[in-house]
Amino acid sequence: LNGYAAALDRETGEIVWSNDDLKSGFTTLLLDGDRLIVSTGGHIFALDPLTGERLWYQPMSGYGSSTSAALLSVRGSSGQINQHQAMQARQAAAAAGTAAAGS
Repeated sequence: LNGYAAALDRETGEIVWSNDDLKSGFTTLLLDGDRLIVSTGGHIFALDPLTGERLWYQPMSGYGSSTSAALLSVRGSSGQINQHQAMQARQAAAAAGTAAAGS
């Protein structure tokens, strides 16, 4: 949300926390256990999903900034599922790279 990530109460819709530390742009979220991974504008953040506190930040310098990211977690999955998900992630990344190269 334009540089914000927010958590809402699932019953009431009230804002539980918000974080305005993020860069603006298309945002992809991945809840991975005790981490909320947020990719936005070519930057990746890890937030505490309960508080919104920033745990770490990776600017991903040199990797581009205008395309959306495919986030994938292999945490707690079987090896067969991991291989399938990794293959899908590679295909998505290749497709995104082809689309970016054509623009």
